[in-house]
Parts: sequence; C-alpha cells; structure tokens
Amino acid sequence: MAKRVLVSDPLSQQGIEVLEQAGLDVDVKTGLCEDELAAIIGEYEGLVIRSQTQVTARVIAAAKKLKVIGRAGVGVDNVDLEAATEHGIVVLNAPSGNTISTAEHTMAMLLALARNIPQAHLSMQEGRWERKKYTGVELNNKVLGIIGLGRVGSEVAVRAHAFGMKILAYDPYLAEERAEELGICLANIDEILKTSDFITVHTPLTPKTRNLIGKAEFARMKNQVRIVNCARGGIIDYEALAQAVKEGKVAGAAIDVYEQEPPVDLPLRGLPQVILTPHLGASTEEAQINVAIDVARELVRALEGKTFKNAVNMTPLREELLSQLEPYLDLSKKLGSMAAQLSRGGIASVEVTYSGELAELEIAPLTTALLQGILSLPYGEEVNMVNAGYLAKKRGIKVKESRAESPEDYTNLISVTTHSAKGSHQLAGSLFAPREVRIVQVEGYHVDVIPQGHFLVINHHDRPGVIGEVGTLLGQRGINIATMQVGREELGGDAVMILSIDSVLTEDILAEIGRIKDIKSVRTVNI
Repeated sequence: MAKRVLVSDPLSQQGIEVLEQAGLDVDVKTGLCEDELAAIIGEYEGLVIRSQTQVTARVIAAAKKLKVIGRAGVGVDNVDLEAATEHGIVVLNAPSGNTISTAEHTMAMLLALARNIPQAHLSMQEGRWERKKYTGVELNNKVLGIIGLGRVGSEVAVRAHAFGMKILAYDPYLAEERAEELGICLANIDEILKTSDFITVHTPLTPKTRNLIGKAEFARMKNQVRIVNCARGGIIDYEALAQAVKEGKVAGAAIDVYEQEPPVDLPLRGLPQVILTPHLGASTEEAQINVAIDVARELVRALEGKTFKNAVNMTPLREELLSQLEPYLDLSKKLGSMAAQLSRGGIASVEVTYSGELAELEIAPLTTALLQGILSLPYGEEVNMVNAGYLAKKRGIKVKESRAESPEDYTNLISVTTHSAKGSHQLAGSLFAPREVRIVQVEGYHVDVIPQGHFLVINHHDRPGVIGEVGTLLGQRGINIATMQVGREELGGDAVMILSIDSVLTEDILAEIGRIKDIKSVRTVNI
C-alpha cells in the first residue's frame, strides 16, 4: 500500500510531481486550521508545508503514522521541533532553493532604502515632483553589517562587494578562512552596531536570536543607520525600531518578515521612512519551483529509508559517511540493547569508548544509535535516530564519549559501560568483516557472540559441573541450546556463561537456574 503524503500549503506542481512519481499517494488540502489538520494528520506518513501551516504539539500528538515533515523553504518556526523530535519525526527544510531569491530581495531592499525609491514612486504617482526631498545615499564605501553569514548572508556579501561596500559580519560558526575568501571582516555584534551604515540580519529565529536587536542595541548604533530584515520576524523588536525611526536615530528600515503574518497592529506601518513588503524574499518563480522540488526529493528519500540532507532536528549522514558508519550503526544499536538488558535498575549514565579505526570517524551518529538501542526497551519502537538523544536527556541519562588508540586484539572496538544505582555493567563489540558484528566482551570477560536471537547471560563461580547442570535443566524443560560461550580470567575464579537458545524462558525457569549452586546472576537478552 502506497504511503500517503499531505500537502497543506500551496506548493509548485513540479514538487507534487516528484512525490507522485515516487509512488506516493498525495493529497493537497490547504488552508487547514489546527482542528482540521489534527483531525486528518493521523492518516499520513509525510507532511509538506510552507510558512502558513502551524504544526503544533497537538497536531504532532495526533500524527500517529507521521515520519517526515518537509518545509518548502528555510524557516521552521511554524513547527514545534521539540514535539516532533520527541515523537521521532524528521523535520526537513530546503535551505538552498530560495537562497538567491532572498539575497536578491535583500539587495533590492538595500537599494530602495538608500535611494527612497518606493516613496519617490508614490510621490510621482500622486502627481508631485520632489527631487530634493528624496535625495538618497550611495552604497559605495558604506559599511554593511551582516548578522548571520549562512547561505543567504554569504550571497548578500558577494553582491554587496560589487557595490563597493565594506563588509563586517558576525557569525560564531564561520571559519576565518571562509571569511577571508568572501572578503569579509569578522566582528562581534557590538562592533557591527557601532560602525555600520547599513545592518541586515540573516539568522534563524531561535530563543537566542529573538529580539536580538532591541532598544539597547539601537542606542549603540550610528546615527542615521539603515536596517534591513529579510530573515525572520522576531529577530528585531519592531516597537523599538519604530521608536528609533521616529526619533531620527534610524534613517530608515526595509522589512519583509513579521512575527505574525499577515501582521496585525504593526507599529512600523504608516512611517514614511519604512519600506514594507509582504514576505517576498522567496517569492520568485524560480525559488518556488526549487524549494518544492528540493523538499519533495528529500521527503521521498526519507520515507524510502535512504540517506537525506537538510534535517533540522538531527545530524544528517552524508553518503560517503554513511557507507563508513552503516555497519557500525548496527553494532552500536545492538550493544545498546544488550547493555540495557544486562543493567539492573534505570541507567543513570553511559560511558562509550571508540577505539582503532573508529576513533578516526564521526562518532556522534554511533552514540545516537547506541542510545536508540538502550531506550528501545522502555520506550518501544518509537525510538529512532531522531529522538534518541532527546529521550536520553529527558530521562536524565548522562553520556560520556571518548576515543582511544587501537586495542591490541581488534582493528575496531566499541566499549560500553552503564551505571545505575544497582551497579555497573560492561560490554564491548567489534566488526570482524564488513558486516560480521560480534560481542567480544561481557563484564570484562572475553567472548565471541553473534548478537542475534535469545540469550542467557549467567555470572557464576568456575567449578566443574556448573555448565552441565544448566544444560541439563534446560534440556529437561525442552529448551534447546544453539551455542555456548564461556569467559573467565582464571581457573576456579569468576566466569560468565552466554548461551544462545531457541526460545524465550519463563520466569520460573530463570528462577530454577538461579538456585543452582555457584550461580550468581541470571539475565536474559533478546536481540
């Protein structure tokens, strides 16, 4: 049966065709309120939106089948990311499809602001000739402060250079080498505020960037500064901006985005120094097609279980990285599952060490897979690579990662130690061949176990006859032993016995085994 996808905002037909050509059952239902969306979202595996649809926690709670939300555009502030992550739903966007469109609109706003073009146009339309009134300023040799130098900010910088502007930029994630390539001087926000003739913002809207520029920031700016926002409403405090314009501190502003769209009671409305456009940054024919195709392709890949880009609530895996990590992801997940089943009591912390060739790879996805395995027992199937880290944090599980040199006996090794109020447990796994997963240590004892099926893990004192008594008891109860591994440090000391069995044991049988002399603990593991 074909998977179903709901398109709840207007989307270019080219994007819809990508979905349909992939064999998906596509419904286009736009203009839905929260109640209407919540009532039907449970029928769909995928959801494609733009900026109008509000994907609230209530909607996500009703989305029992939903695997992927695709935003045809950049900003995802209309999606409750925390709720989506908690429910294991991937949220994708299309960050590059409208990059050029938004950068060009930003430049158009800068030019219109500098030369008073909308105001002069209106004056002419009304029959007036007011050349002196609308004398503007040049961009050449002016300082442009760019806050946020991602895709759009970088493209704005390239175009501003062509106008002879001097560029200061703030972006804590931008490497100095990249800044040099773009001909940009990196600066802190305070430097930008104090020295810029024009300021444009290109950051996402987050708790840290909300009201990034407010009353205090306007007070530190140069007199007659000009402000542009084609990023997100809420980054600039528009009440404070309106006041700064009225006081003459800010010579003008050009605004394309608003906290509420369409805006209500906008304080900037009616100010002749302010240019307002109705969120036109991505409104070109080319951008509409590009973002629709981009998000549709990625949504298809996600629903097909293939690698995808541009996930905003998880670390996406590049194709080349996935080919390296894929077998280790399986190993990590199985180690996590086994660790959870061996542990007594709720796990409080996890220590994981990557050794050998693994120490040279990107380990974050492996740790996520490990946590997925650990949490699958209490949470069930809804735990995946999207929400594993979130759920671990929610449960208060502390995670410590480390890298080590190549172990003596293995080319690669993942060692895991779990800690709970009732003690600590250790195990380790390795990859013997491209896809031969092995558990090679349990509680510090060396073993060689293929982690698949039903297991008995028995800690015992190493004396003659213990293994035989366990085997006899299981035989009497009709339980077949497929394989057996025994690990010990010394003759007559403590040891671990791992039995692969063909069926799940009852609590009564486990209790019988536990009563055998010199057996210290009995646990079952199902993988």
